[in-house]
Formats: sequence, structure tokens, C-alpha cells
Amino acid sequence: MKLEQQRMPAVTNDRFRLHYHLMPPQGWMNDPNGFVYFQGYYHLFYQYHPYGVEWGPMHWGHARSQDLLHWENLPPALAPDSEADESGCFSGSAIVKGNRLFLIYTGHHVPDESKPDDFWQTQNVAVSDDGIHFYKLATNPVIETPPADNSQHFRDPKVFERDGQYYLVLGSQLAATQTGRALLYQSTNLVDWEYQGVITAASTASEAGFMWECPDFFRLNGQDVLLLSPQGIEATEKENLNIYQTSYLAGQFDFQTLDYQHGNLQELDHGHDFYAAQTMLAPDGRRIVVGWMDMWETEFPEQADGWAGAMTLPRELTWRAGQLCMLPVAEVTQLRTQQVIDQKWHGTERNLAVPDAQHLELHLHTKLASWQGSQLTLQFQAGDQQLQVTYHKSQHEIIVTRAGQDAQRFAKVQPQAELDLQIWTDTSSVEIFVNHGEAVFSERFYPLIAPEITLVADAPVTVQLTGYQLH
Repeated sequence: MKLEQQRMPAVTNDRFRLHYHLMPPQGWMNDPNGFVYFQGYYHLFYQYHPYGVEWGPMHWGHARSQDLLHWENLPPALAPDSEADESGCFSGSAIVKGNRLFLIYTGHHVPDESKPDDFWQTQNVAVSDDGIHFYKLATNPVIETPPADNSQHFRDPKVFERDGQYYLVLGSQLAATQTGRALLYQSTNLVDWEYQGVITAASTASEAGFMWECPDFFRLNGQDVLLLSPQGIEATEKENLNIYQTSYLAGQFDFQTLDYQHGNLQELDHGHDFYAAQTMLAPDGRRIVVGWMDMWETEFPEQADGWAGAMTLPRELTWRAGQLCMLPVAEVTQLRTQQVIDQKWHGTERNLAVPDAQHLELHLHTKLASWQGSQLTLQFQAGDQQLQVTYHKSQHEIIVTRAGQDAQRFAKVQPQAELDLQIWTDTSSVEIFVNHGEAVFSERFYPLIAPEITLVADAPVTVQLTGYQLH
């Protein structure tokens, strides 16, 4: 059956549809792709299966926005309809050159559908003059084969410009050891690419992953940051608890020698639902990141309604105190419709009554020095759906707990005199930012009724609470 003859699922229920996050009009969404600013709009593409609510032949879905919050759905930009991508248009990125928009993506090739693991991957280019209609180069693929020592895992090109040259970083796997690595290519025209070598690689699969997906490479506040999604890191008691991670390395990279002096791999987001993050440089110089707000091999309750998957709020990345920090972009203040909480409260238990707890921006601030307690919890409860954010003072630790199996996620924060929590709720999501983005948790959360929000402390605490209703 030809792709265009297949029927698309319909969204049959709005109960989990988000108000201010990008989600598919219907069908399946995963990795963000091609995050770019072009002709007055932020464009965000994504892995998209329009003909089902599960992962399938990958297209590039497409939306654009002028404020990073309100997204206009556009026709899919790419479909697997050429010899260069007949089994899927996998992840990639975008760049503007000469007032034209270039997409660089992975073509997936599976000669025998009964053997899905017997595949090969190439890198392709599509071009647009208006940011809506795209044509693929007749000369695709632009990178046909991986390096000789690579396995068939060879995908997710992230393109960038530096000193008048174009570069792209590719996710890959060293065949001999089955370990992840990031490759670097260089070009003068975005079409003819020359392999430069390996930026850096995993030491072992258990410590750093058997495959590195969705790499991104950028400079931020003097640091060369390699953002990646490693697969197969062995979980410890409190780290790398998702099946796949989104992590980063930071240090100094020499583009001439390919010497990369970097620190240890660190998780970017500690929540249950964050993967395949991609960044872009905004016109005003901000480094903005967005991630897929879901996780592989987990439940998607919205599949029953004809769709699956969502993106996080776009977040500004900063480098502070030796680590990447994230906060929602400043534009989020435009979502506020009215202030519903503004109070200084002292006590041990407080119910926060708001008109609509599913579309809320909530700020909690407290000074820790005068507090005699050790544990402070903010709880969202709606029937059997529960999500708790707990701060443990003595361990300087945040624990997020939600109902069901695999319940907890953890993050340490630096010892400070104050605790600051900023939380954004949407219909089926909660995003938690601790101490101005030092620790972040992205969570899908599926209440069928508006949750009750309760603040509980094990000793009287003084808290400044601020809340805004969002649209």
C-alpha cells in the first residue's frame, strides 16, 4: 500500500491534549528534528508516523511558531518516498544558507522487512525556499557510507557553521567494541562532506552506551558541549534510570587536531520523560533546547485517543557552576492569564486551591537556614494518579515519585541557603525546575480530573508561593 493511500488515525478524545506544548495533530511523534529560525519563524520538525499511533515508517512532521509557545501545524516536510530513504526519514537537523533552508537527515534502508535489524543508513539533504515545501536532492545521499570501522548504526546528523565552514556531528557505533561515539564531518557547501574523525567515544557500553543517538555540538560560555542520547548505560541506584538517557560532555575541543578534553558524562534532565534533545541558536543569541517528553518502552495512554508523544517546553540553556542549567524560555510569561496564588505561608501542611491545576505555573521559594525540618514535599493527587516532588535537606536531594512501577527519579543540588522550585503543568505533563534550572525533571502525568496540590513539611516552614493560570 502506498503511504499516501493509508488512513490516518483521528483524535477521538481531547482528555490528554496539551495546551501549550507541541504535539502531533494525530499519529505518533518522537525525536525533535531541524530546530531552526527561518524567515521570521521558529521551525521545529519531528519524527512522525502519521498513519498510526505507534512508531512506524518515519516522516518529518513540521510546525512553526513566532513565540516558541503557540505552534502552527504544517504539512509533513519529508516522507520516505525516495531510494535514498525508502524505509524511513530518520532524525536530523536544519541550517539556513543563502535564505534557503537545508534539512540534513538520515535515510533508513531495510532491504527485507522480515529482518529489521539488517539495515543500513545514509545521510541526505532536502531544501526549501519558503520553509514549507521541500525537495530532496537528486544526488542524495550526500554521505553514503560510514567509516570502515563503524557498524551500521550511523545516524542523526546535527549541522552547524563555524568560521565559515560547515560541520556536522553524527551518532554512531564502533563495530569492534559495539560502543557509542560521535563523528565529525566538514563541508563548504552542505553537499560535499569530508570525514574528519572521531570527536570522542564511549569507554565501555555499560558506562557510556552502546550507541550514541541524536548528538549536538555547540559552544556555550566558553565550553564546547557535546549533547547526546546514549543507549545502554547501566543504571545505578539513582542515576541513568531511564532505558535511554540524554547526557552531555563539556570541555575544550580543537577542530584542527580533534582533541577533546572533557569531563564526565552528566544527565541533562532527571525525569522519566526526556530524550533526543536538540538545540538551536536563537536570533538573540540564546541557546534553546527542546526534548521529546516521553520515553521508549513505556506506556502512552493517549494512544487510545489517536495520538502519541509531545515535546517539552523550549528551554534556555546556560552554563553555571560547572554544569548545564535549563529554564523555560522567557516567552512563557505570555501564557499567564491571571495570578491565582500570591502568599507567604507558614506551617506544615497547605492545600493549594487553584481554578485549574492542570494548566499552572507554580513558584515555591523558601529560606532553609531557619527551617528546622528535613523534608518538604509538593504533591499532585488525582485519583490513582499521583506525583510528588520531595526535597531532602540533609542530602541536598530532590526525589520525584509518581504512581506505579519504576516510580522514582533523583537529583542532587548544590548546598544553598534557599530552595527554589518552578513547576509548569499542562494537561498531561509536569516540568519541574529546581534552583533556577540546576536540576530538571520532565514528566508525563495523566490525571483525568484536576489534581489537588498539597504542600507538606515535617516541621513548620515559611514559604513564598506564587501561581499563574495558563492558557
